[in-house]
Amino acid sequence: MTNLAYRLLPLLLPLALLRPLPALADNAFVTDAEAPTPSSVREGTRWQERATPPPPWPEESDLIEFELDRPHAGFRYFIDGRHLQIGDDGVVRYTLVAQAPSGARNLSFEGLRCTPRGTYKSYAYGAAGRFVLLDDPQWLPIDDHDHERFRKALWRHHFCVPRGFAPRPRKDMIRSLQGRIAPLQNSGFLTD
Repeated sequence: MTNLAYRLLPLLLPLALLRPLPALADNAFVTDAEAPTPSSVREGTRWQERATPPPPWPEESDLIEFELDRPHAGFRYFIDGRHLQIGDDGVVRYTLVAQAPSGARNLSFEGLRCTPRGTYKSYAYGAAGRFVLLDDPQWLPIDDHDHERFRKALWRHHFCVPRGFAPRPRKDMIRSLQGRIAPLQNSGFLTD
């Protein structure tokens, strides 16, 4: 190589790198905006909630009291066992009765989904012996706040299969609410 070639080499090398390489230009994976999907992958069906009317007003004899892990400011919580249901859409629908220490009661008709963190929806509130439907109820996450600990307990211990993200059979829900399922059976771990 001549002396001139050695001097021009640093100038020509960057220009050579700017030119596209033939192997990269023919590679389909480099220029695709989205990776191809295998033919075995199918679009899933979207979850659809089923419209459900509120149940009848609960009878006192149908109420099942359930316990929380820690006391909750003297409130007592009950589920109407007769009208507890699992819909075709996988939603557990129930009437909740929250009784204050004074004896005053709040009733609500709610739905709970056994998603990984749990969601709930309040469909109606009880007033004067009947349910009043809410205008546009929305699914909300179950929080760890003290005022929602009863929903967390229903999701974690009574209504959903531990780590299964599906509703338990209705008879197991009733047994769990009545305290007839051992705590370890509710945790997802095997009992001794």
